[in-house]
Amino acid sequence: MIRRVPHPFAFCAKGARRTRLARVLDLHLDSNHAKSCQVLLYNVPMRNTRTLSVTLPPDMLKRAQSIAKKESRTMSELIREALRHYERRSWWDDVNAYGRAQAESRGIREQDVDRLIHEARASKRDKKNS
Repeated sequence: MIRRVPHPFAFCAKGARRTRLARVLDLHLDSNHAKSCQVLLYNVPMRNTRTLSVTLPPDMLKRAQSIAKKESRTMSELIREALRHYERRSWWDDVNAYGRAQAESRGIREQDVDRLIHEARASKRDKKNS
């Protein structure tokens, strides 16, 4: 059974080493030990982040807190995901701008794209079958 641990450290029976973890698996030890042991599924490195202060308008803050609560995330996780989404969107916008510039420099219009794709695929098939 996988479950979240409320405390960032877990101890195994017989005083095993203290380790920071995200999720643990409960296992029962051999019949001599009735206690259960929390076994680390994966190690999470100690904090390697920096603190950032962000100001938000009150209504935006309430919406962010509501989303975080609904998704069982921390505000930090929510903001990190928003930044990743922004980065992906920005990258995609850059790729599209590059493609539009290349098409314009070659005199290709949007309505030409389907025809050019079909011609290129047909040419490739012909070379393959020859």
